[in-house]
Amino acid sequence: MRKNYSSEFKARLVLEVLRGERTLSEIASENQVHPNMLTRWKTEAVKNFSQLFEKEASKTKQMEKQYEDKIDELYKQIGRLTTQNEWMKKKSDF
Repeated sequence: MRKNYSSEFKARLVLEVLRGERTLSEIASENQVHPNMLTRWKTEAVKNFSQLFEKEASKTKQMEKQYEDKIDELYKQIGRLTTQNEWMKKKSDF
């Protein structure tokens, strides 16, 4: 039966390995993980470091677009309400 490890657990162990304060074998035995598994997690983490920053930039751009879309929608609504308000003023003057 395979064990499933959480992302947080994997990240914590990989960071510990990358710090280099203890050997990979020490970290593996202390956390009851096979050293090959730690090596695989480390390799995967190092390989995907650049994606971490790409995702952040992508999220920021997506949030900016949503913000701009919301502002555009609010300006359209202001225009409609202003037009309706002017129309109501003209109708009430008669």
